[in-house]
Amino acid sequence: MTDVATAARSGQPEAAQGAESARGVRIYRPLTDIVEAADGVTIMLEMPGVAPGDVEIELEQRVLTIRGRAAVPAPESFKLAYAEYGEGDYERAFTLSEEFDQANIAAEMHGGVLTVKLPRAEAAKPRRIAVTAG
Repeated sequence: MTDVATAARSGQPEAAQGAESARGVRIYRPLTDIVEAADGVTIMLEMPGVAPGDVEIELEQRVLTIRGRAAVPAPESFKLAYAEYGEGDYERAFTLSEEFDQANIAAEMHGGVLTVKLPRAEAAKPRRIAVTAG
């Protein structure tokens, strides 16, 4: 599991890994970029072959879990002779710190890339304190 705030600050990539699920389908860990700005963090995950309706995002006890199902479409009249990319699921989990506004997390899928925006909570945003003469 990746801690979002720590990963955004470290800039160090993590290696992608794959595993088998109990139901025999391959599970892919999508390649992920995390970028940080003053107003929040954006997570971009490569999930080719996944339709927006096949993405599931859950937030439970500060753990954001992202799952996607990729189907390899092939006409029924074709017989697969060779495949390097198989049907499978994508899954990735991130631990969120208290600095994010969990009620306003948003996600969109475009061109095989899922973009998840994590806005900072107002209390966590940097602000300027005015100094007055006394």
